[in-house]
Amino acid sequence: RPRRPAGEAALTLPAPGEIAILFGAGIVGGLINTLAGGGSFLLVPLLVMMGLPATVANATSRVGVFAQSLSAVAGFRQEGFRDLDTALRILPVMLLAAWLGAALASSLDDEIFARGFGAVMLLALPLILWNPRPRTDAATRAPLAPALQHAIYFAIGLYGGAIQAGVGIPLTLALVGVGRLDLVRASSVKVAINTATTAIALAQFAWAGKVVWGHGLLLAVGMALGGYAGSRVGARAGDRLLRPALTVCVVLLAIRMLLGGSG
Repeated sequence: RPRRPAGEAALTLPAPGEIAILFGAGIVGGLINTLAGGGSFLLVPLLVMMGLPATVANATSRVGVFAQSLSAVAGFRQEGFRDLDTALRILPVMLLAAWLGAALASSLDDEIFARGFGAVMLLALPLILWNPRPRTDAATRAPLAPALQHAIYFAIGLYGGAIQAGVGIPLTLALVGVGRLDLVRASSVKVAINTATTAIALAQFAWAGKVVWGHGLLLAVGMALGGYAGSRVGARAGDRLLRPALTVCVVLLAIRMLLGGSG
């Protein structure tokens, strides 16, 4: 399909045959994003195949990600995960980073960044496989310096604001490694943070006229369902589901970034 000019994107509606595809892909993407991360690597190329320029597809996918994150928060809350203190502590720096990332997205050289990010993900893989249970001496281990913690979360927020795809993986790893949360609680905090940071990025992209609302809202319906289902399943299954899911997504994400970049 020929690509539509970015300036006409906001007025574009999906073709009738695309409606079911967007809805179904949204459900799958919402499940993947909630259980691990990387669902946008399915959704953004799909939007490009439907004729949207890559930058517009990147922006439009945020409509679905916001709906998925919000519904996943509701799902985790229904399963009893309401401890959002960690999210509130790191949210200011991540909101600033997400806004900056979205503002700079059009000029960011994400090809080099994506390849480096893929390498980091492979190096971080042992963190998922090692220490499957919270350690009893966690309280006695020296935490990272606050400045270093904020730098880590700032970098993740910057990437999330600019590209979004796969951001749930490093955020989950950081919440486990830096925040010392188990995977289920890390997932519940992740979706809460993503709700806020995606809202900031989406507002920036909408202001720049990069969002195709027809496609985005159809994705949002499917992703909301997928995010809600993923949060309920993930909260009940715990590490025995989240750890393998996160491991698979890390490997696939790293390979894709190292070999094919972010496009």
